Amino acid sequence: MSLPDDATPWHDPTRLLHGDAGLGDDSAVSPPIHYSATFKARDAAEFAEMAGTPRHAAYYTRYGNPTHERVAAILAALEGTETAMLTASGMGAISTTVLALVQAGDHVVAQGRHYMSTAKLFDEVLPRFGVQVTIVEQTDLAALEAALRPETRLIMLESPANPTLVLTDLAAVAALARPRGILTIADNTFASPINQKPHALGIDVVVHSATKSLGGHHDLTAGAVCCSQALAERIWPMHITLGSVLSPMDAWLLLRGLRTLAVRMERMNANALALAQWLEAQPQVERVWYPGLPSHPQHALAQRQMQGHGPVVALALRGGYEQTSRFVASLQLATHAVSLGGVETLIVHAAAMWGGLMSEAQMASTGIQPNFVRLAVGLEHIDDLKRDFGRALQQV
Repeated sequence: MSLPDDATPWHDPTRLLHGDAGLGDDSAVSPPIHYSATFKARDAAEFAEMAGTPRHAAYYTRYGNPTHERVAAILAALEGTETAMLTASGMGAISTTVLALVQAGDHVVAQGRHYMSTAKLFDEVLPRFGVQVTIVEQTDLAALEAALRPETRLIMLESPANPTLVLTDLAAVAALARPRGILTIADNTFASPINQKPHALGIDVVVHSATKSLGGHHDLTAGAVCCSQALAERIWPMHITLGSVLSPMDAWLLLRGLRTLAVRMERMNANALALAQWLEAQPQVERVWYPGLPSHPQHALAQRQMQGHGPVVALALRGGYEQTSRFVASLQLATHAVSLGGVETLIVHAAAMWGGLMSEAQMASTGIQPNFVRLAVGLEHIDDLKRDFGRALQQV
């Protein structure tokens, strides 16, 4: 998007609305959905040019699509990167990026707390293909630095981390990695680019599950990779090989969702902080984790690297599994479902959700106790949320 006349960058809410200006047919106020798998060429010369242009927006939708192009332009503007690519899911974005940037014999460092499928990629998949992985506690910079080797090619980060909202000092990790020629990837899903800009802190690649806050309505599945043109040229061939292609319809839904991201996130940030403060004062609540609370052990880091603290709040109730299940079941406004960042408040009893997929030891190592709850705050009126949660807490 071009700069205003005084060369001052546009603010994020304006980028969301006008970041795709000049792409496609601008006669339509609402951009069309380019629901076509393939696009025609006028002659052999144009066909050869289309086929030979990486990420061409109108050749074949696995390679690119005009609707994808609009979304990518907005995301790149938000994250401050040269370009962006879309995938069919957040894990599509993460897996494609990692597999494109490492090979047998390489070494990767990953933090100890990640989205579960990301953790499986590093714990189970990469070692099968000859890539060594070292897992470190993300709050321990000395341990992370000690894990680096001459063959280390990549550091994978996530901040805030799912589900316990542990933070990683992104600027400090980037400062360790860049002089050594090590690439860094940060999953920015929990924060969103409204609240945190990892690339500005020195991170090379920013990935998202766009299913969450970017889409914002629990009606699509998508992923995004934001990076330099040079890195995109390395990642894109793996993308078209693996085929994690976002449908034009979901790309259009994502485009529509992005238009309201700034106003939605402003309300979610306010709701989440107010609810976290209120929950912290309730006698039935043992502990609350939220980066915006002074009680969060990394609150100072959150203030330094985040502009807002996101919609996710974690809490532990006074009681065990049964009391926690009763509390969750008693809520009327919070829907018992996975995901986050949508207009409705969602809640999960973490031990119930992950219990069938992780051992008790694995859950304990990631901070998931029987009384642990993850809450993704939506756009409801805060007084109604407090009333609903207060009523449910009486059941604990």
